[in-house]
Amino acid sequence: MGSVTPNLPNGQIKIAIDRGGTFTDVWASSPNKPDVVMKLLSVDPGNYQDAPTEGIRRVLSMYGDAEIPRGIPLPKENLAIVRMGTTVATNALLERKGRRHALLVTKGFRDLLRIGYQSRPKLFDLNISKPEVLFSEVREIDERVTIEGFDEDIDGTVRTDVNEIPGVLVRGSSGDLMRILKPLDEISIRTTLQELRQGGIDTVAVCFTHSHIFGEHERRVGKLAQEAGFNHVSLSSAVAAKMIKMIPRGSSASADAYLTPEIKDYLRGFVKGFSGGHLDDVKCDFMQSDGGLVNHKGFSGLKGILSGPAGKPILTVRLKTPIVAFDMGGTSTDVSRFGGVFEHVFESTTAGVTIQSPQLDINTVAAGGGSILTWRNGLFTVGPESASSHPGPACYRKGGPLTVTDANLFLGRLIPDLFPKIFGKSEKEALDSTIVSEKFKLLTASINVATRKSMSPEEIAFGYLDVANEAMCRPIRSLTEGKGYEIGKHRLGVFGGAGGQHACEIAVKLGIQTVVIHKYSSILSAYGMALADVVHEEQEPTNEVYGKESKSRLDQRIERLRANTSAHLLKQGIQREEIYHECYLNMRYQGTETPVMVLRPDDGDYEAEFLRTHLREFSFVFPTGKPIMVDDARVRGVGRSGTNDGDGKRLGYELQNMKFFPVLEQQVERETRAYFKSGGEQTTPVYRLERLSAGTSIMGPAMIIDNTQTLVIIPDAEARILTSHVVIDINATKEKGTGASLCVDAGLIVDPIQLSVFGHRFMSIAEQMGRTLQKTAVSLNIKERLDFSCAIFGPDAGLVANAPHIPVHLGSMSYAVQYQHELYGDLLKPGDVLCSNHPESGGTHLPDITVITPVFGQDQNVAFYVAARGHHTDIGGYNGTSMPPDSIELWQEGAQMRSFKLIENDHFDEEGIIKVLLEPGKYPGCNGSRRLPDNISDLKAQVAANNKGATLIRALMGEYTQEVVQLYMRAIQNNAELAVRGYLQHALQTLGPKLQAIDFMDNGSPIRLNITISENGTAVFDFAGTGCEMLSNLNAPPAITYSAIIYTLRLLIGADIPMNQGCLAPITVKLPSGTFLNPSAGPAVCAGNTQTSQRVVDVILKAFRAAAASQGCMNCLGFFGSGGVDADGNPLPGSAFAFGETIAGGSGATSKQHGASGVAIHMTNTRITDPESLEKRYPVILREFCIREGSGGRGVHDGGDGVVRDIECRTPLKFSVITERRVIAPYGLDGGLEGERGVNYWVKRNPDGSERWVNIGPKNMVQMQAGDRCVIHTPGGGGWGVPRSSTLATGAKGEAKAAARIEHVPRAAGSLAAFEEAQGGQH
Repeated sequence: MGSVTPNLPNGQIKIAIDRGGTFTDVWASSPNKPDVVMKLLSVDPGNYQDAPTEGIRRVLSMYGDAEIPRGIPLPKENLAIVRMGTTVATNALLERKGRRHALLVTKGFRDLLRIGYQSRPKLFDLNISKPEVLFSEVREIDERVTIEGFDEDIDGTVRTDVNEIPGVLVRGSSGDLMRILKPLDEISIRTTLQELRQGGIDTVAVCFTHSHIFGEHERRVGKLAQEAGFNHVSLSSAVAAKMIKMIPRGSSASADAYLTPEIKDYLRGFVKGFSGGHLDDVKCDFMQSDGGLVNHKGFSGLKGILSGPAGKPILTVRLKTPIVAFDMGGTSTDVSRFGGVFEHVFESTTAGVTIQSPQLDINTVAAGGGSILTWRNGLFTVGPESASSHPGPACYRKGGPLTVTDANLFLGRLIPDLFPKIFGKSEKEALDSTIVSEKFKLLTASINVATRKSMSPEEIAFGYLDVANEAMCRPIRSLTEGKGYEIGKHRLGVFGGAGGQHACEIAVKLGIQTVVIHKYSSILSAYGMALADVVHEEQEPTNEVYGKESKSRLDQRIERLRANTSAHLLKQGIQREEIYHECYLNMRYQGTETPVMVLRPDDGDYEAEFLRTHLREFSFVFPTGKPIMVDDARVRGVGRSGTNDGDGKRLGYELQNMKFFPVLEQQVERETRAYFKSGGEQTTPVYRLERLSAGTSIMGPAMIIDNTQTLVIIPDAEARILTSHVVIDINATKEKGTGASLCVDAGLIVDPIQLSVFGHRFMSIAEQMGRTLQKTAVSLNIKERLDFSCAIFGPDAGLVANAPHIPVHLGSMSYAVQYQHELYGDLLKPGDVLCSNHPESGGTHLPDITVITPVFGQDQNVAFYVAARGHHTDIGGYNGTSMPPDSIELWQEGAQMRSFKLIENDHFDEEGIIKVLLEPGKYPGCNGSRRLPDNISDLKAQVAANNKGATLIRALMGEYTQEVVQLYMRAIQNNAELAVRGYLQHALQTLGPKLQAIDFMDNGSPIRLNITISENGTAVFDFAGTGCEMLSNLNAPPAITYSAIIYTLRLLIGADIPMNQGCLAPITVKLPSGTFLNPSAGPAVCAGNTQTSQRVVDVILKAFRAAAASQGCMNCLGFFGSGGVDADGNPLPGSAFAFGETIAGGSGATSKQHGASGVAIHMTNTRITDPESLEKRYPVILREFCIREGSGGRGVHDGGDGVVRDIECRTPLKFSVITERRVIAPYGLDGGLEGERGVNYWVKRNPDGSERWVNIGPKNMVQMQAGDRCVIHTPGGGGWGVPRSSTLATGAKGEAKAAARIEHVPRAAGSLAAFEEAQGGQH
């Protein structure tokens, strides 16, 4: 049947569409016609096959005054613009329904994407679930290139200013000299490709080492693949951002191969729905993840992952003011920030897949209106679980649980008969208020029984909203204040169908005075796309030190990239006069790994702009003269859309010039009863937005409703109606002190709602302390590896809140604070700051220095303590390291401080602390710190973090009074105690009152544990029978055992509970003096922190029969290079550079699932260094990093496999290993078999080129020469249950492995997620 052309209006129709997960939003305009705004279900197969096509059909029918039948080609003569954002790519990732493909990767890295950065997704998961890889097959290609020089070459030992040698030494695109270690073997590659094609695979992804700067090998393989008949080839050097790091670039290539064919299939089907079967004569663009449009023919899966969400922040650009974008929909809540230009991230994780491609910095922070409400362990909990769109909230009539949406409905903030009637089996019913009321009454009854209170259902429902709002404010604070911006100077831009119900109360909590809501805010992705520009980006890696000599070369690169972007935009029909460019340099200080993407300022001085940005974001700059490196040149070419962007300009004008008049009484649509924090339930007028003229002013309480959203105006706030916006002035009443007055009026009785809120407030303080420390520190360990922890403590030094940065620090810092508290008593005064690191004063190992600041109340007594612990890169020690594998005495491990007053009367004792840090140099074979400036800077950063925490605590006490804050401090500790007691009582019923376990260190020393559980939920952990202290560094101070206990209890409980002193309140720990878990003052302890801690966790889990043994160590590997001379030309002692890492292994199986392979275990979650970053910075070649197949113990559930890490020296290096489980194998449970032991090899290269393999044992330090290799085989985990014979015979992981739970992360994981992922990733 041919197309039908109705009587369409003269002029051109513009349509913008956002196909979301639940709804598809449509905006359309036509000259002299009102805009069309509609929502339709994204999936409705009973009525239509494709929601965007259906939306266009309806628009054309409306504007043409004639219904266009479904199923016939749509007319396009009057279509001027079609713009779309789609979740096709996102859904394919989430549902794992992309294209089957193979990954071709450099030999030695077949498992690189399976291991990833090795950190486990969730810190406290006993059953570790890693995201699935996207590829179906992997083949190693025997090729290899590396960078010839290395960044840490302070003596210039490797010359890179030499001529190229074809096939051996070539220049990369960055200017780096590249060495081709192994050229391509095309015959072998053709065979591999043929095998894949015969296996039915027609799509391939390719990722080779250093291909971002040397892509020749990838391009050649890509051409061979096309010749072999592959339909789609994704080269990492082409599809990903051309930036260093093989892991995200390879993952990006795989994602592109997985998604782009699906996108192309969808587009082919979409365009066939129009007359002629194409859209060549219509400007049809798709939104990309970076916030720019691209012609539909150039749209790819990799750049379409955030296609939908990217549309909403577009409008913030048009508003021309600093704004926090708060987008709360039915299934997710996203936040972003705009301050003049788009903020992008270049490495992100979506649905568990790491992507290296520019994306708007959008962060999914909650599950939206579908967040499930639960009463758990005495706390009001909102999310993170979601009811999703099916079954959805309870009110959706599909049997769903209570959610945030239900709370709003129950409190009168949603009006069913003014809400779309799309629910129930017929999808024509209204929201179900009855079932929601019944469920809240039942929930209220159970909470009142548990708390012995008599709260009303309305109080309960509002309590959940209050907790939800507080939880959403935490990441918003991080997104602004964490980057050096004052949040109160922003407006809150609110989007999404649920955003308007929470906007005012979110603003109050954040201290934001103005809320801006666009009239199309509930369909703003679609409307934002209508305003978006067409964008094309070009980026090249560089290797330049910024300065006069390099500036001209950089300018030439920029000009070439400008020309390339212009050419692409011209091909898309953009007029040259509509093109402008944003030019960037990706800059960092030499020796750091924290680059800043610097937009060219008006005066062209990139260096000055870099310094300004660095100072704002990180609160410091290095002294003049420190080299600034340029890693990348980037140009963002923008073709102006030409679409009317008057809304933003009109907003500013109308706010300044429009006169406002009170709303007329006759404009009230109806009155309803709605519940508010201030005043409870009260009569609330309801207005229809379309019936309110510009210039109308409405005082809260009120509700403003249109066809797609509900705006709730709280009491005392004022809503002003503008032409295209509703602006709400919060009026600074902020309801301050409400919580305090409630508590005082009630005689200081704990309110369970406020308890949940205070839990978030305390944790937020600890998190903001961590942000401050990370920002202001200079060393790699703290700033980039994020090896630190921040916490707040009560006046008795008991832990109140510890952000879960580092497992081995959990609970242990309180013993450091306790020591100083008891030492000083009442002698501390304002302006005092203490530091310590000694095992006897609550330390773990000496590099971890704890800085402690007392916070005084109005009575001048200590009301709280705040503390920041950071791992210092260099504090001196034996053989130039604070972690020598052969240390036996504490003095060999660096500077020691039982208690040092770092600041007194606000004076920083720099001279005194330098003396302490240099003191190790007086001992034989030792030297003091060679990085004193870093030590001083990091200590000052720790002080700054404490000052941030102290300021926030004082503000909290000012808001609620000290008495109330300390009441909830004790209550949150009691709540944690309640959760632990509950678990122990359950364990008593299932396991009995007596539990025991024993395991042995590799030297035969036992860790013996007997646990006695009482009916009241208390337990005694008795380590009697544990071996005596050792003549080694495996001795563990008591604080480490306490950390292991609190961490393991959190694992066993399996739910989110406050991590504070209350966790240990029901526990009595008996650590006999003189054992290696409670050693005397003198023995070495550095490996107790990294190795013994892991074995203590294994033993506790064994006692509770919760898991077989994991790899049981951290596999600490380090190497050290000499270099540098003093003023007289003499070689400096110690190390010129040092590298350290912990290496993944296998986790133990449980009764529920297999162990995970190649993952950081228990007390560490350290991210591994990317192969390309490792080789660029240090004189090594990473020859292999893969899973050690079959090393996990067999069982009904198998233990996870360990890994192989093979590092070759390019110059003489001293290698150090500190490991365990090289003698005693990881045990299985319930008949499961042992995991394989680990082993450490020194592979010596003989003069004739042959190799000699030498086992260097669990702990050693050896001097290796160029060509030698250090090869680490890490242990596997133990199995669970007697293995089946078939499993033993084949070593197959079986169906249970395939069925293991897969954890998918939120759709938009920007800078916040990156920080949190790294935070959760240290030892």
